[in-house]
Amino acid sequence: MVGREQILRGGTAPLLRALGRLIGFGARQLQLSLSLEPRPRSAGELRRHLVRMGLSEEYICRLTRNRSVVVSFSGRDLRLHYGYLGAPDDVLRAIVAFVNARTRQDRSEARRKLLAFPLPEDPGRVRRARPRRGERSGLRTHCDDERFARALSEHHATLNAGKFGGELRSIPIRISRRMRSGLGHYTWRGLEGGGAEIVISRRHIRRHGWDEALHTLLHEMVHQWQDERGMPVDHGTEFRKKARAVGITPLARRNVA
Repeated sequence: MVGREQILRGGTAPLLRALGRLIGFGARQLQLSLSLEPRPRSAGELRRHLVRMGLSEEYICRLTRNRSVVVSFSGRDLRLHYGYLGAPDDVLRAIVAFVNARTRQDRSEARRKLLAFPLPEDPGRVRRARPRRGERSGLRTHCDDERFARALSEHHATLNAGKFGGELRSIPIRISRRMRSGLGHYTWRGLEGGGAEIVISRRHIRRHGWDEALHTLLHEMVHQWQDERGMPVDHGTEFRKKARAVGITPLARRNVA
């Protein structure tokens, strides 16, 4: 019995070494299979890849060819430039970090990594000189509405000082004659940090009056505040909290008939 026990113990070390080699081989095989995993080729495959990296499953991934806003998300929609299909995992993790970021610094770090990735040129895209914002047809305030735009810009500065402690940037305010059903909207700055504007419906001003237009302006300024703090531009908890703080009804809506 004693001799048998010694034999069993003596054979333990070689057995463990053999098991270790087998386990190590299996781990190397697993690592190799992960590194050789095919890159996503569609929005659905990219979404599954991002979900494995920590993206919430509630998001629906859509691919675009917009080179000005390469990543954006609102509600359940996540819009990504198609060039990210070929991005390495560290860039894809930056997409997840950008969406999940809880601080402005975290989102800024993810933004830098996303913008550093070279996106491919669209082979079917004809490059033309792009007019600057406000020079394209339909995106300028009509000359008869300039007085409204100037007055709203003055109120923007006043409300910024009184409601937001002067922390918001001065941005263009445009009067739209095309907006039929909405009251106004805020245009997101985009990943490069430029191009923000507030648009107010001319029909809204004429039908509902100046006080209501100022209420809409303040509503859009809360969206500006979200954007400049690196938050999602939405009507979620942070929006509602800030809206109440500046004295507006968070979800007040009215159709422009």
